[in-house]
Formats: sequence, C-alpha cells, structure tokens
Amino acid sequence: MSTTEQRVAIVTGAARGIGAATAVRLAAEGRAVAVLDLDEGACKDTVEAITAAGGKAVAIGCDVSDGAQVEAAVERVAATLGAPTVLVNNAGVLRDNLLFKMSESDWDTVMNVHLRGAFLMAKACQKHMVDAQFGRIVNLSSSSALGNRGQANYSAAKAGLQGFTKTLAIELGKFGVTVNAVAPGFIATEMTAATAARVGMGFEDFQAAAATQIPVQRVGRPDDVANAIAFFAGDAAGFVSGQVLYVAGGPLS
Repeated sequence: MSTTEQRVAIVTGAARGIGAATAVRLAAEGRAVAVLDLDEGACKDTVEAITAAGGKAVAIGCDVSDGAQVEAAVERVAATLGAPTVLVNNAGVLRDNLLFKMSESDWDTVMNVHLRGAFLMAKACQKHMVDAQFGRIVNLSSSSALGNRGQANYSAAKAGLQGFTKTLAIELGKFGVTVNAVAPGFIATEMTAATAARVGMGFEDFQAAAATQIPVQRVGRPDDVANAIAFFAGDAAGFVSGQVLYVAGGPLS
C-alpha cells in the first residue's frame, strides 16, 4: 500500500454536487474519505458510491460553522479512519439578494458557512497535518469572488477564502502542508439550479444561456472541479501552494 492510499481525507458539503464528486474521486485514488454534511443521512449515497467501488468512507453530520461540532467531527474521523491529512472545504450555501434587500441573516449565514467553516475545519485538521509533516488543504472559492450582481455576501465570502488560502500557505508551508483554492465558474449542480429558479428560468434554459458566455461553449460538471481538487490534493502538487485555480471554461481576471 502506498503512502497516498493510507491517507485520510475530509470533504465538507459532500452529500451532493461538487463535494460528492470530489469524495468519490479522492476515494478512487486510494484515500479513506470522511463525507461531511449538515445532515449525516444525506451522505448515504456518496458513501455507498465509494464503498460499492471498493473504497472506504464514513458519513458524518456536522455544521461546519459550529466549533464544537467541528472538533467532534474531526476527532471522530481520526478515531474511525485515522488522522486526516487532506481537507477539502467545500460546504456552502446561497442567500442571494440585492444589497438593499439582503438581511443581516442572509449575510451572516453565508459568511459563517463559507469563511468561518473553512477556518474551523482548517484549524481542527492542521494539528494532524503538522504532526504528519504532510497536509493538503483545498478551499472552494468561486468566479463570483470577482463580483456578481445579487451576491454581495457570497462574493465577499469567496474572495475572503482566497486571502485565507494564501495566508495559510505561508503559515503552514514549513510543515509540509500546501494550501490552494479552486474557483469554479458555472457548474451544473443543485445550487445553480436554485439560482435559475430564483431568477425565474428553467434550469436547461439557464445552462444554455450560460454556455454561450463560456469560451468552451458548455457549462461545467462536478467532475471538472473534482479533477482540479484531486491534483492539489496529491503528492505531485507538493511545490504548488497559495494558488487560486479558476475552473471556468475560459480565462477570468
């Protein structure tokens, strides 16, 4: 068994979409995977997909914005699968609205899940990585970090994750820990389907309209993002840290 095969990964928000695709991909590469989501029962399909393919996974319910729940979840992972040395901070929510309609709760909820959640998860996992002198943290940003109408909260959170990524890369590099971010563009998931519903469009029409604005002329799939995350999580990316990779079908500035 190789070193990579012995490693344990945590993927947050892994019940569906990008998180589920990432958990399955990391398991296929030989890692034991903790599938985290707010509802432990919702993780069943992801865990079954992994175990059916011969992999090892465990479902864990966790509100990533709650420090006590995060500590308990990481301790459970360590006890069940082993010390986690790969962390993918994917958990996210949308509370879209124009600024004058956005409530304080809309702002706080998005900040708490995306930014506070990534902070708490990284803080709880880094001690295991430092002890192992190896770690991979991948944070999910977004093309919305560059600004997007109706997403002041989400855009600010995703931009904040880029600064968080670069700072952790500086702090943790000497311990063999790399920290990078993947910033998806339009990816066909339940979250983008919800956005289509919010603007009053059918999801197929919404995707078709989006594809016309993307150089490769299609929208992204969860596997497109999982592929990028898998690179950052692997041994081959040991000299790549503090980077933000846009997975958006074309150049973004």
